[in-house]
Amino acid sequence: MTADSASKSKISFNEGVAKVAALEREILKTVVGQDRVVRELVIALLGAGHILIEGVPGLGKTLLARTMAQAAGSRFNRIQFTPDLMPSDVTGHGMFDMHDNQFKIRKGPVFCHILLADEINRAPAKTQSALLEAMQEQQVTIEGKSLPLTPPFLVMATQNPIEQEGTYPLPQAQTDRFMFKIFITYPSEADEQKIVRQVTRNTIGDALLTDQVAMVLASAEVLALQELLTTMTVDEQIVTYVVNIIRATRSWNGIDFGAGPRGAINLLRAARGSGMVHGRGFVTPDDVRSVALPVLRHRVKLSADMEIEGYTADQVLTELLNSVDAPRV
Repeated sequence: MTADSASKSKISFNEGVAKVAALEREILKTVVGQDRVVRELVIALLGAGHILIEGVPGLGKTLLARTMAQAAGSRFNRIQFTPDLMPSDVTGHGMFDMHDNQFKIRKGPVFCHILLADEINRAPAKTQSALLEAMQEQQVTIEGKSLPLTPPFLVMATQNPIEQEGTYPLPQAQTDRFMFKIFITYPSEADEQKIVRQVTRNTIGDALLTDQVAMVLASAEVLALQELLTTMTVDEQIVTYVVNIIRATRSWNGIDFGAGPRGAINLLRAARGSGMVHGRGFVTPDDVRSVALPVLRHRVKLSADMEIEGYTADQVLTELLNSVDAPRV
């Protein structure tokens, strides 16, 4: 990392590592039993990537999003996606102001830093496209006028398993915009006991326990960390390794459709984030492997034969990763 890049980001690498560690610790004070999920969320935040979280209801996805937003000093909004949700419910709409005798734009909940799109796979395609513009272009269009979103902007979308009633698979063009697809699972018995004790102590009803979450970052510092991530050292062998993995998904037996170039870009960005959370200013092959499954599992489509035999994308990708030679750097 050069002196120029450090001064531009206004934060040293060591300071950045300390702030990232503090952010992770603060989130884990409230979110119990989901260490892997929290780590992957922090990496996605550093890489300025959107996140798709899949899991059954009641596992703390909303608590997770609120906690991260509060700890990162970010404005947070939540949208409950339903079959009758309209695009204007996400982006906002134009309205006639009788007092001023002119049209004004009322901004929707998408104008924030961290947007929780809850049960995203229950909404119609037209609403999905409105959210896709925000994710892709960092802007929304209202009454023909393009309005930029204030960075950092990150979508955390949750979806129920598609086997559940009233859910629809997201189009590939949309899922490809997510850096990670994260699976959130049931906690261990010990963690579940801790959750029950923590949530039922001095808490009325289903109130979320975010009042005690300390703000360890400001939104400007999040941007500085994202800038700092781009200055990390990446050996050319690592770039080659990433591209080899992505290209292998396109010819691997059992995969009908592999990942595109955006998969390689996100894999390298996520690997940089992994390096930072481990306190290193460079990327290793282990960083690439550690983030490969959440980056790739939603970018590949298994063949019908593999699905019939009960294979998952993670199983096939793990076999693929074991076959691609890693560099010694």
